[in-house]
Amino acid sequence: MADKGFTDKVKGKVKEVAGDITGDNAEKASGLVDQVVGKAKEVASNAKDVAEEVVEKAKDKIDEAK
Repeated sequence: MADKGFTDKVKGKVKEVAGDITGDNAEKASGLVDQVVGKAKEVASNAKDVAEEVVEKAKDKIDEAK
């Protein structure tokens, strides 16, 4: 998840706009789904980063207490 869902969001936006221009509601909906998937990946990645930071701080506190 190096891009944190960025490519999914961009791909989704392109599909949404293309569907909007051509009147293809299925393509537009598919683009919206891709954007949601991208946002979910971004949120999951951010949550993982925060959790890792909390664990690291907890380990530091434990080491300080020794």
